[in-house]
Amino acid sequence: IIIMSEKFKIYSEFIKDLSSETKDLETYLYVKEYLKNYNLNIEISSKPLKKRFIEVNTKLSYLDNSQSKNKSFFEILYATVIKINDEIQDRKEIEKIILCDVQNEIYPELEKVFLNVLHGSGFPELKFNKKINFDELYKNNQN
Repeated sequence: IIIMSEKFKIYSEFIKDLSSETKDLETYLYVKEYLKNYNLNIEISSKPLKKRFIEVNTKLSYLDNSQSKNKSFFEILYATVIKINDEIQDRKEIEKIILCDVQNEIYPELEKVFLNVLHGSGFPELKFNKKINFDELYKNNQN
């Protein structure tokens, strides 16, 4: 599936790494009770490939930042290979494509896949309450 915009094309998307770890029943029961302590974290990185192709890696982690020893670990690393159009030379514009435009395009599906993993890991009631606004995040990071 090739998704196009004026600025870039998505050539492929795939899960690079996926992890759901709950070490035992005691941990599972604890985590089920304290899911409210978990937060969704997102990290975006990229590496240039040849001929204006870029691999964009989006990592979602669902983590408990408390001091509890009973924790589950959930993470997905999702790769998107894009090609930037030749007319686009400005570094800032390329950065915005990677951090906003690509994310806006792939995130709904990525979130669905990650939630399916979490639901299948024994947490069917789990929902992410906040929608991520990548444009706003980008703007805030610029300031």
